[in-house]
This record gives sequence, C-alpha cells and structure tokens, in this order.
Amino acid sequence: MSRQDPHQLVLVLDFGGQYKELIARRVRECGVYSRILPGNTPLEEISRLQPIGVILTGGPNSVYKEGVPRCDPGLFDLGLPVLGICYGHQLLAYSCGGRVEACTAGSEYGPTKVELDTENLLFHGLTYTQTVLMSHTDYVSVLPPGFRAIAATEACPAAAIADDSRRLYGVQFHPEAETSPNGTAVIRNFLFNICSADGDYRLEDVEQRLIADIRQQVGDDEVLLALSGGVDSSVCAALLSRAVGRKLHCVFVDHGLLRLDEPEQVAAAFSGMELDFIKVDAADRFLQALRGVTEPERKRKIIGEEFIRVFEQEARRLGQGGSSLKWLAQGTIYADVIESGGSGSATIKSHHNVGGLPADMDFSGLVEPLRGLFKDEVRQLGRRLGLSEALVSRQPFPGPGLAVRCLGEITREKLDILRRADAVFRSEVETMRNRPDQYFAVLTDTRSVGVVGDFRSYGYTVALRAVRTTDFMTCECAELSYRLLNRAAARIVNSVPGVSRVVYDITGKPPATIEWE
Repeated sequence: MSRQDPHQLVLVLDFGGQYKELIARRVRECGVYSRILPGNTPLEEISRLQPIGVILTGGPNSVYKEGVPRCDPGLFDLGLPVLGICYGHQLLAYSCGGRVEACTAGSEYGPTKVELDTENLLFHGLTYTQTVLMSHTDYVSVLPPGFRAIAATEACPAAAIADDSRRLYGVQFHPEAETSPNGTAVIRNFLFNICSADGDYRLEDVEQRLIADIRQQVGDDEVLLALSGGVDSSVCAALLSRAVGRKLHCVFVDHGLLRLDEPEQVAAAFSGMELDFIKVDAADRFLQALRGVTEPERKRKIIGEEFIRVFEQEARRLGQGGSSLKWLAQGTIYADVIESGGSGSATIKSHHNVGGLPADMDFSGLVEPLRGLFKDEVRQLGRRLGLSEALVSRQPFPGPGLAVRCLGEITREKLDILRRADAVFRSEVETMRNRPDQYFAVLTDTRSVGVVGDFRSYGYTVALRAVRTTDFMTCECAELSYRLLNRAAARIVNSVPGVSRVVYDITGKPPATIEWE
C-alpha cells in the first residue's frame, strides 16, 4: 500500500486481540480497505502508508504493566483519527495522560447494557441504550485531558471516551463482535463521520486490479499453480487464467492425505476446464517423509517442503520444452498470513503455503494474488469469475490434508480409518437442511476399551467437529441433534474397524482452532 494505491486505507494495529480479523473485516464490509499491522509499527511506516484512520485492537494485557505491547505515543499527534477498542481504548487513555486501573466494581464479561451519548458522531443514529459485548478486567478510572465520557455502564463510567477536536475515540466494548448487534454502525460512523471515508473498496475493482498486478508481476513468463481443488486455489486458478491464459499450468498433487475419493473428484472437476491440469501421484513420497513424525508444526513444514520439491520437478519437466517456469502461484489468503505470523501477529500455526516453504526452492518468486483477501471475499470473487456455486461454497480443506486431523504418527492404516469415519460423518451432516460451515472427523491418538459383540476391543477414539462461522477466523460449535450424532457414532463404530469410541468437540475458536493440529 503506497501513495499510488487506488483505495483509501484504515490500519488496524494489533495488540494481541482475538478479534483483530473481525475488525478488519467489518471495515471492509463498510467499503473501506483495511490492513492489520503490529501495534508497534513505526510512525514512519504509518505515515508512508497514508491511512485515513487507525483502529487499535483489544489484547489480553494490562496497559500499566511493564513490557506490555504499546504503540508510539506520537501516533496520537499525527492528526489521524484513532479508534481504540478494549485494550486499545485503555492504551489511548493511558498514552494521553489518563489512568487505567483494575476494575473495582467487578469485571464485565458478555452482553452488557450501555448508555450512549447519541449526539456524538461516533454513535450517530443509534438509540440511547444498546447491548454490547464487554470483556475486561481493567477500566479507565481518570480521563485524559481534553477527553469526555460518551458512554457508560453500571460498572464502567467511561465505557467510551472522546476528544472530538483531535478525533480520538475509545470504546471499552467490542463493536466488531456479532454480540454487539449495532456494533458495525459504530465502526461505520467512525469511518464515514470521523475519517471522512469515501467507501471506495469494491470487489469488482479488486478483480481488475489483481489481474493487472499479476500481469505486471509475471510479464510473459509461464506460471505453475499449486492447485488443491479447494476454494482458495480454485479461485486463484480462475483469476490467473484471466490474467495469463494458457501460460498457466495447474498442478494437483495427490499426497496421500486427501479425503475418500477426493483425488478422482478434483480431477473430474478441473479436467473439463480450459486449463492445463496436471495430476501428480506422490502419496508414497509424502508418507515416507512423515514416517515417525508426531509434532504438528514439523508435519506442516515437511509437507510444505515436499510440495515444493514436487512442484520443482514438474516445473523442470515442463521447462524441457523451452518455457520459462519460474513463478509458483498459491491460493494463500489473508487468514493464512495472519495465523502464520506473516502480518506481525503471533504465530498460531504455520500454514504449509506460508510458514512451511523451504528457503532454497528453485522458483524465482511467488504469485499470491489472494493474499490480501478474507475467505468471504474470496468466495465472492469466485462467483464473479464464473466458478460454480458447488466449488465456491465448498467447505475448506487444509493444504496438509488429513495430516492435521490424524494425531500422532501418520500411517496408511490410520489414514484409512480416518477417511472412512470422516466420510460417514459428512454423509450424515449433509442430510441437514441448514448445514454447518465446516464439518469433519479427527482421528485422535487415544485408544480406549470397547465391546464389539461379545469381545473386548481396544480401538481409536474419533472426534467429530462441526462449526458455524462467517469468516473462519472465529467459530462456534454447531448444535447438531443428538439423533444425528448417535446415528453417526453408531455407523462409525459398526462399520470402521479400529474405532471403539466417538466424541463430539464443542470448543469454539478462540480458544481452540478449527483444525486440531
């Protein structure tokens, strides 16, 4: 993002908040482009990016303690509008001369009634009383000079603060969360009433810009795309096809970690398209490299490296005809970058296409046109590019495949058990009218005693996972009926040898991730 970028920009400075991605998404939903950067991003970099406003995220720390993340206090003297949320609200107050202390009237968690000053630009158009999501153990006890309280709860007299003359605002609650029903209106007011946003971020403009960027990056060179058959790589294929046409080579690697019948399904879906589709059978190679490995991050890095080596081999084979195959394209999206620590955030897990790439790969560069988009934006782009709804709406499947759903050492036997159990569970869920957004089985590394007929069994425990989410950055457990769960469990135990017990995972994200490894 620079002065030449066509879109206005709002920066989201991250202080470890679990909802940072939701904040960035809400901004984009309002038609304004957003980027997440570390909270300690230098002022020189912020000034260079020329944002129209800055949002400070929440975080788990107490701002008055030593060593906690803070921004440069000079941020508040740049003349930029700033909105602090939760920890960001407290950081704003603390940095400008206020006082933050541990709550004396009791912490606030969950939906809370708040009274607003609806005359303030931040709350324009809202009613006096709102329900918002609170989650804090500290509060602003003394306001900074020039600030006034513009919202309050029973336990928090400064639930929102404002210095209108400097365009500095803070809210103790989380307007980005769905449990703050009118929270998006607060964010929209900040963007349009305070930052004077134009609302110029539209996906149709993004499509044309991405195609132009691809052409500028690769020139007349040919491109090899790592095609998994999932939503992200499929949309990437369609976009690259628009940009470079027949110079695109789509390589689908069967690494032995795919779901039941998936290699055949992907080949059938793409073989009929106007693409150079290449299927590579590499199951033996991947399973040999993973032999004896149990640590999740190590699995991901091995898979990432093996993918690259297979792609290098295919590039050399294709290059024998005189083509210049130096570009590797991937369907990396913004969520992958954030979770892998690529935006300056803490690393949650290395995605094989971000944190797992070897440094010595043969390719001269990566082409990742979707790197700045969230999952819902990728789906919308896929529809614009003419992909089928079945492909665009397909639930995500991780690049490392069943390796992140098969705990402990990966063996052919365990993968076969997992494939069959997963197929049974998915077939049951697909009878639902209102299906969850993602659902799958996990083979744990735990064995338990069971009874099969008149005999003792000692088999694996299968965990079932089903979640509802809009962006795959947060999720809630899907409330499946006991009848469906009982039916799925009975079918799995009765039809899949090696399984003696089935459990259902009810943990949300956070604190868990959607996948198990």
